[in-house]
Amino acid sequence: MKLFYLLTLLSSILYAKYSTNESCKECHEDIYYEYQTSYHSKTYFNDELHRKVANKASEKKYDCATCHMPAAQNLKELITGKERPSKLYKEQTDAISCIYCHQIAYVKKSHKHNINIIAKQAEGYKPNMYGTLENPDDSDKHAMLNNPIYDKNVCIGCHSHKRNSHDILIFQAIKESQDSKECIKCHMPLVNGAAEKTNKRGRLEHHSHTFSGVHSLDMLQQSIDISAKNSSNTITIVLTNKMPHPLIIQAARLKYLNIQIVRDKKIIWKNFKDSPTEDKQGAFHIEFLNDNNQSVIIPSFATKRGFVNNIKAKEKKILKYTTPNIQQGDTIKIAMYVILAKPNCTKVLNLQDESLLKSTLMKQYSYKVK
Repeated sequence: MKLFYLLTLLSSILYAKYSTNESCKECHEDIYYEYQTSYHSKTYFNDELHRKVANKASEKKYDCATCHMPAAQNLKELITGKERPSKLYKEQTDAISCIYCHQIAYVKKSHKHNINIIAKQAEGYKPNMYGTLENPDDSDKHAMLNNPIYDKNVCIGCHSHKRNSHDILIFQAIKESQDSKECIKCHMPLVNGAAEKTNKRGRLEHHSHTFSGVHSLDMLQQSIDISAKNSSNTITIVLTNKMPHPLIIQAARLKYLNIQIVRDKKIIWKNFKDSPTEDKQGAFHIEFLNDNNQSVIIPSFATKRGFVNNIKAKEKKILKYTTPNIQQGDTIKIAMYVILAKPNCTKVLNLQDESLLKSTLMKQYSYKVK
């Protein structure tokens, strides 16, 4: 309790001068370029899906700023709708900035969404930066301290859960009992090279800041396992979610199976005709509804959950399909794909970014019937 009041007091002190991402590059060049490839570097201004969802949710308020533009000096004004995002301020164009993440002193768990408590210093003092390094080095720009939350809690400030104003859970990455350890293990693996250029202590590795995830083909391939067997007119598929979080987290996503029986180079059966969502067991997504049970694309407006097909963390799911008679020599082809913005989402938001609309192969499995 004393720690909480201390941090609250610190939060009331004036911001020190803002250090831009580019200023961090001077000493942390490798990490800077890793970060630039990550979705932490994406913000309201350069992420079409996020911007259009935010604008549909409200043309006045930008309450997504809490996690997507957290370093903004006018954060309260953005959230309440008194001001709008502006490219004039580096604190806003820097997205989820270096200095913001490395000044998280404490994560307060809360019902609607967790809250990052930022340690701030009075004007004229070097900011304290936090991380996992033992005996870290200070620099002329900042002091450096080891903070235990960076080992296990730092991700849960934004990546844990989110409820909308109707108290509907619209996002949940991990269970309340989980922490950041497995997040860091997969999304920030240790890579060669020191965290800074000078490397006074001769460190050989650092945590990657690419934050690889659904946008990484390598991560996609590691996330799921597929196996299958068949009888004369049935295909049984086993899907294993290897991730410590559900297969689907974001409401915009669609992950789906494309299953085919191929005979003499012709497809004689497929699990859907036109749209992957025709297959209720092989299309994984989350739908939201309003009070009239109509589909809601923008989760902020949802008053209830609708159709949900998902696979829990580390869960195995068995799917069975009745098919035409399967013959010796037939080839069974199974592939899982991901679309970052599912078709109904794309239509409502009028998305133009091709990378959001295309189907990307996650994993495939095939065998010839003997």
